[in-house]
Amino acid sequence: MTLVKIEEFKVCLNEERYYDAHEALEEIWFPRRFDTTDKEVMLLKGFINAAVSFELHKLSKIKQGKKIWMTYLKYRQLLFKVKSPYLNDYYQLSRVIEAKYSLLFNTI
Repeated sequence: MTLVKIEEFKVCLNEERYYDAHEALEEIWFPRRFDTTDKEVMLLKGFINAAVSFELHKLSKIKQGKKIWMTYLKYRQLLFKVKSPYLNDYYQLSRVIEAKYSLLFNTI
């Protein structure tokens, strides 16, 4: 199920359906949200925050979007500490997310 949701998240990002992207990963994260010692759970939270950042941008709330982006960056560093069969998928997802951020917030 995780791999399916990661792919759904990517599709939603590409289609600029950021709220739906958020919802896709939240299905995995939500049942585990209280396990703050699990680095994979916290990484998922970061990915969800990236989608929220993009949705805020879409709503012309640029300042708030940039603030939420900082939360993504906080959790992104866990990418290098996660032990998961989805590690490569998470890495690829981070690349997609960061390319989208650069495009939306003009940081290229």
